Amino acid sequence: MTSASTIAQAIDTRMSARAFTQQAVPRELLTELLAQAARAPSGTNTQPWKVYVLQGHSRDSLVDKVCAAHDEVRAHPEKAADYREAYDYYPEKWVSPFIDRRRENGWSLYGLLGITKGDKDKMHAQHQRNYRFFDAPVGLMFTLDKVMGRGSLVDYGMFLQTLMLAARGMGLHTCPQAAWNGFANIILPHIGAGDNEMLICGMALGYADDKDIVNTFRTPREPVENFTRWLD
Repeated sequence: MTSASTIAQAIDTRMSARAFTQQAVPRELLTELLAQAARAPSGTNTQPWKVYVLQGHSRDSLVDKVCAAHDEVRAHPEKAADYREAYDYYPEKWVSPFIDRRRENGWSLYGLLGITKGDKDKMHAQHQRNYRFFDAPVGLMFTLDKVMGRGSLVDYGMFLQTLMLAARGMGLHTCPQAAWNGFANIILPHIGAGDNEMLICGMALGYADDKDIVNTFRTPREPVENFTRWLD
């Protein structure tokens, strides 16, 4: 049995890494990681996840395609209508406290990187780092069969968290990325997904670059008393 302290350490050290080294991740290690992630629970054991692993040419060519589309949308904002998410990850209308946390997260990260409000060029470049998998050698894409219900998104969250914690146990880091979702019409054909599949999210995976200042960024968490109600 894994000790509770080891599990706690994996939870405490998991973060969204935004800079990776070029150190390769062996296929055998990735296979072991995905086998551990597959132990995640799901409603009636449906195991609705499907994973596409991109390395080498498949990774690099997808990066080129999506970065080109991202640049096109910036140059021609009307093109944004060509790129739609399959499901609403974020709300149509933001309210407190969620918008406050979102703003704090964004400006804290940009402040660390020296990106000031109104610096659209640097913001665009930093946002595009998502579409380069933050230089991680492994990109993951996750899809779900459209026939499944919304409960499968709950199952998927448990699968993704299990994967990320298992990665920490192997000395790896990750960055889950909803940023890819809008470019599903590029990604799904690229990875060979069927017409019955929808994109859930992407993920960068590899060894974090500890020398990059961006990986010193840690997001705060609300104290337990702020989100818990005790009923006796």
